Amino acid sequence: MSKNDIFQETDKERQARIYPIILSEYNPVWPEWYAEEKASLERLIGIENIARISHFGSTSVPGLMAKPTLDILLEINESADIEKLKAALPSSEYICLCDTELTMPTPPPHLMFLKGYLPDGFAEKVYHIHVRYHGDNPHGGKCDELYFRDYLIAHPETAAEYAALKARLHKSFEHDRDGYTKAKTKFIREVTEKARKL
Repeated sequence: MSKNDIFQETDKERQARIYPIILSEYNPVWPEWYAEEKASLERLIGIENIARISHFGSTSVPGLMAKPTLDILLEINESADIEKLKAALPSSEYICLCDTELTMPTPPPHLMFLKGYLPDGFAEKVYHIHVRYHGDNPHGGKCDELYFRDYLIAHPETAAEYAALKARLHKSFEHDRDGYTKAKTKFIREVTEKARKL
């Protein structure tokens, strides 16, 4: 890409270029990074506002190839003040996405935080913090993401299938994060359905 092309690219094109899909072998420090961020969220938000914090996604499955981005499910109490929650996470570290800024369907309160996105690319530690109301899911106390995580941990052969799928999709969607996520949806839904029936 020439200098001239870079100056003419849109914000969306620039973001796709500097924040590509990266796949890494499993890193055993990921659980430690999750524990650090969990403690930080509890301190910033206050445990009285938090019902449960969970590590999910591929970085939560030992041995699974993954984007080196830790997905955290932050389940908050109905009584939590959303504006105070947003203000509690410093904008110098966290990018707050809400409502129309979210490019994929997100349950209430339609809120997500990104951490580790620097102006010129990723930091060493990158987090996606998905905010939900506790118990606000159609399948009881456990969210689909946690069913999927637990099934992959218990079934290494399915985790290997998922790794192979991600490797194939990476070739087509390296600079299209939403497309990559959508392309995995059918597999994730099928596995989640199996997990719920156990």
